[in-house]
Amino acid sequence: MTLKTIPWDPADSLQTPDDCAAYLNAALEEAGDDATFIAEALGTIARARGMEGLARETGLTKQGLYKARRPTATRR
Repeated sequence: MTLKTIPWDPADSLQTPDDCAAYLNAALEEAGDDATFIAEALGTIARARGMEGLARETGLTKQGLYKARRPTATRR
């Protein structure tokens, strides 16, 4: 019997603004000085909340949020 799995996306679990805040706070605690880790967490929140709404709420640009979502050589 072959085990079939599907990728888990944390954005699917971020249903409320409080969920997003808790996720970001946890990422900030875990990240230390790793800006890539924080950017990835922001990208996850952006997927969960919708880019335009998140950009408006945070004051960041949509382009900046899309850049945070773009994979780098260290994360794929």
